[in-house]
Amino acid sequence: MTDVTIFHNQRCGTSRNTLALIRNAGIEPTVVAYLDTPPTREQLAQLVAASGLSVREVLRAKEALCAELGLNEPARTDAELLDAMVANPVLINRPIVVTELGTRLCRPSELVLDILPAPQQGPFTKEDGEVVIDEQGRRVR
Repeated sequence: MTDVTIFHNQRCGTSRNTLALIRNAGIEPTVVAYLDTPPTREQLAQLVAASGLSVREVLRAKEALCAELGLNEPARTDAELLDAMVANPVLINRPIVVTELGTRLCRPSELVLDILPAPQQGPFTKEDGEVVIDEQGRRVR
């Protein structure tokens, strides 16, 4: 059995598409509803490090709370940003997927294909109508 974890927000189309792509590979992942069960500060720091992104790149800068808290200011430290994301998980960009092949912030959702340990089992079309996987299970673009 393949171990795949997705830090998921059901209200987010990108997150739903990513989860569907994982399942289209025949994998039933561990789904962490991170708004209800946020990662600890240590877990979040590990996810950021494993993704190869900066803390700022994992911060959901479009979230209104980000501006309200002044987190877009360049002087904010990684420690301050991590603390804010742990206290307010809505500030964590999503979805983050962890597999044996790596950790990725899957924006756009098809980035998950690079780290899935199993091929797609059939066609896949995103919620917005964009075809990602063709009838032969091959990536379209």
